[in-house]
Amino acid sequence: MAGHSKWKNIQRRKNAQDAKRGKVFMKLAKEIFVAAKEGGGDPETNPSLRLAVDKAKSANMPNENIDRAIKKATGNLEGVNYEEIVYEGYGADGTAVMVEVLTDNKNRTAAEIRHAFSKNGGNLGESGCVAFMFERKGVIIIDQDDVSLSEDEFILEIIESGAEEYEMNEESYEIYTDAEQFSSVKNDLFSKGYTPSTAEITMIPQTLTKLEGEDEQRMFNLIEALEELDDVQEVYHNLEIVDEQ
Repeated sequence: MAGHSKWKNIQRRKNAQDAKRGKVFMKLAKEIFVAAKEGGGDPETNPSLRLAVDKAKSANMPNENIDRAIKKATGNLEGVNYEEIVYEGYGADGTAVMVEVLTDNKNRTAAEIRHAFSKNGGNLGESGCVAFMFERKGVIIIDQDDVSLSEDEFILEIIESGAEEYEMNEESYEIYTDAEQFSSVKNDLFSKGYTPSTAEITMIPQTLTKLEGEDEQRMFNLIEALEELDDVQEVYHNLEIVDEQ
């Protein structure tokens, strides 16, 4: 299954975004807060919180920041209440866009999201207008340098762990799982000695839209404008990424 990388479309300019540590930590803290608020403050009994904490640690978020977010959610510290909302809309030439947010002021956030769409050649749609074009999946990326087995042997291992499919690229294996099985697959791979460079649940587009010229640039601008908003956690789209811009 070597070839085109789904992950490239999902994580365009990931390194550039991750370099903005303060904003990244704030978004991770919000995610931890909501998970702890809904399912309790113990990662061992709250899978959503465990996933959020693992994500934060992989981004080198300090433990005190993680603990503070959990304490706020469980009432041990005064804090605000965040609401999870998913916005859906269209970029240039009908390209599908989904935006996950955590906000303490949905009126402010809706206005900011709407402005980002309209300013960059898109429009905000109704709930459900593009969700059917995406599938929720777990993705685990393991560097090839960390795999001592042959490709066939390694694939047998990940299948035994519960993986649904994989893609082999020049530097890594991209492993995809059912969202509900993500944690068990990840933990099994950890127990076998593998340390993923990325492990998270994401939304994968079922079809991709290719844009060129001004339309492509407008779509890039829309993605960046949305990612810059403080309340935005994730931006998913079905633009076909050919080369990093």
